[in-house]
Amino acid sequence: MSEKNNVRLLLVDDDLTYCSVLKSALEKRGFSISVAHNVKDGLALAEQLEPEFAVIDLRIGHESGLELVQKLISLDDNTQVVMLTGFASIATAVEAIKLGAKHYLTKPANADEIMHALQKNSGDSSVVINENPLSVKRLEWEHLQKVLMEHDGNISAAARALNMHRRTLQRKLDKHPVRE
Repeated sequence: MSEKNNVRLLLVDDDLTYCSVLKSALEKRGFSISVAHNVKDGLALAEQLEPEFAVIDLRIGHESGLELVQKLISLDDNTQVVMLTGFASIATAVEAIKLGAKHYLTKPANADEIMHALQKNSGDSSVVINENPLSVKRLEWEHLQKVLMEHDGNISAAARALNMHRRTLQRKLDKHPVRE
């Protein structure tokens, strides 16, 4: 990819500093980068530029990057999408892949990791399986994410399904998940 010039890549993330650093690093690798900081602008750029690649944050402000992945793939199913998140969960990873993302990376992912993900077109059966079970806190996080995905990201509906107050669920979701 670094040999090609003007390969269009759409970067959508609400973290202005991260976007600036990542944009610069990816431009050095031969990409023509277009940046948006919300779903609406990201979709408008995608319709205008028809990017070959996209790097999309899972949580863009209060919006879901999953919605944007789905719309990008419906515009052009050849677009290679990498989903980034600081709030990784099994549920969101599965949904991102189902919607058409090629890879799912946790932040802070650097340009080399993103390049590797963009070039990877198939799974890897040699990935090491973790022998340790998930912690109770991590299992809770995963369950909350699963229920949230089942309710299309609607926090109020998910809170009702969990028999939990909406604000309690929001507080739990705003915390960064434990690693394992």
